[in-house]
Amino acid sequence: MERALSETAKVTLPALMDLTGLPPWVSVIVKAGHRGLRAVSPPLRELPVTLPLMMTDDSARLAARALYTAWQTGRPLDGLPDSLRPADVAAGYRVQRALDELLGTPVGWKIGATGEGAQQLLGVAGPFYGRLFESFVVADGGTLPALPATMFIAEAEFAFRLGSDLPAEQAPFSRSDVLAAVAAVVPALELPDSRFGDFRALGAPQLVADDACARFIVLGPACTDWDPDALANHAVTILVNGLEAARGNGGTVLGNPCTALVWLANELAATGLSLRAGDIVMSGSCAVPNTIRAGDYLEADFGTLGRVSVTLPDPPA
Repeated sequence: MERALSETAKVTLPALMDLTGLPPWVSVIVKAGHRGLRAVSPPLRELPVTLPLMMTDDSARLAARALYTAWQTGRPLDGLPDSLRPADVAAGYRVQRALDELLGTPVGWKIGATGEGAQQLLGVAGPFYGRLFESFVVADGGTLPALPATMFIAEAEFAFRLGSDLPAEQAPFSRSDVLAAVAAVVPALELPDSRFGDFRALGAPQLVADDACARFIVLGPACTDWDPDALANHAVTILVNGLEAARGNGGTVLGNPCTALVWLANELAATGLSLRAGDIVMSGSCAVPNTIRAGDYLEADFGTLGRVSVTLPDPPA
């Protein structure tokens, strides 16, 4: 049976039934005004139980279309409608796959919420991923084609360019398996965005559906001479209009950006997806400035690995 997500299914449960074995996603609300589940008269009570019913292909496409429309118009959503709202992260990825079909030519992946600060900001328990597309890539030293709709932050990130495939059927992948597939490390900037107005309050399923808040990326010069172990302590600085705005290092990214890359390879493989030669992977933020504004000039300094820069456009007249 397939019905729209977030419908409420009404069932009748015995008043003394032990509910401790119910799955954690079942919420039981006793409407008799009693605390707990104690015996009252009559011996049966009707309890509404909210079940996250299956997200259908049609629902996923409709949710993706709503997100895509917000993307095209620049008018953020308060949230997906109840009937289209993903109940869990798996359903969120199902919407994301449908959204991917609308966004053009893929060029790689991004990993979000790889640090405790970002996880607390977004109200999520761990990292998640999204797809990157050709239209997201901005030339180093160039100007963003548009201002963000809701998120005005820039993230300095270690990006990886894959030199060979990591086919899902060969998983699980070890660290050495994944690093052997890397052709280069690339200093990068990400300027994420959300199709939701209050993205901090929505939770992981809708953020995942929203392509993990993916938007613009800027890639610096590729570096083939690098030490994976050294990335954990490799310092990165973001400058805004020539002044230092934030400082961090690779250790912010799950302890090492390479760890994030290994996580992604195995996480994708678990759902039958593969990293491919030529893919760019944005590993997660290692330094975030507090605010950026229209017209700002942003630069990320990765020391021996190089620099990358971009300018935000002026506000519309």
